[in-house]
Amino acid sequence: MKTWLITGCSSGFGQRLALAAARRGDRVIATARDVEAIEDMAEPFGGRMITLPLDVTDAAAAKAAVAKAVETFGGFDVLVNNAGYGLFGAIEEGTPEEYRPMFEVNVFGLIETTRAALPVLRHSGGTIVNMSSGAGIAGSGGGGYYNAAKFAVEGISEALAGELEPFGIRVLIVEPGPFRTDFLGRSIRMAANEMPEYAASSRKHYRETNNGNQAGDPDKAITVILQAVDADDAPLHLPLGPIAHAIAERKLAAFRSDIDAWRDISIATDFDQH
Repeated sequence: MKTWLITGCSSGFGQRLALAAARRGDRVIATARDVEAIEDMAEPFGGRMITLPLDVTDAAAAKAAVAKAVETFGGFDVLVNNAGYGLFGAIEEGTPEEYRPMFEVNVFGLIETTRAALPVLRHSGGTIVNMSSGAGIAGSGGGGYYNAAKFAVEGISEALAGELEPFGIRVLIVEPGPFRTDFLGRSIRMAANEMPEYAASSRKHYRETNNGNQAGDPDKAITVILQAVDADDAPLHLPLGPIAHAIAERKLAAFRSDIDAWRDISIATDFDQH
């Protein structure tokens, strides 16, 4: 039996993962910024699930949630950093009032929750699951701010993997493609300053036509995440679904092409000469 601390449980992958873990007999600390939205989740599971308020941008709240988890269950061995949302719009269209709060949640919130949890995990060992995205693998027009936030999650996660290996703590970066969650609904915001110059890269039509119609079954994604957390040979990177895998393959091929095309010049040049 595992004990999970999961952020962002009011909807999407966070909610589905919390329920799936509890249904299989694990213990779960489910958190959300608005705890009233998730209070009913715990009722079917008796004492195996508790719900707590957690605004991940509040370091004190993260420490309080960890302390309550320790008080209730004696600790936990899986941390899932799932809380987050996206911002669509060209880089020139975005404003600090739009993109800075997104980084506060997606990046700095993940950092604060992880830092609060690490003293517990260093004692118990276990797994940190950081929810990234196919957008964390490769950037694309109209999604640059969200790309940047998820690229940060990827870099933080890779660094953590090296730092925490001596303590028996694994890191799993989950990189979903499109799945039928409400991500394109309540979890996406559009830059208010729509500029006609960037109409070709706008994600507005994509959002309107794909919300709720994504190809991926989120429950099947949850099954894979659970399998990876349980596995002895879990990967660091876990792209989910054919679209995420295609993004990764294109990124690898493009990176290799750039390296090979300029290898002779970028290596052979004597950079040490003054």
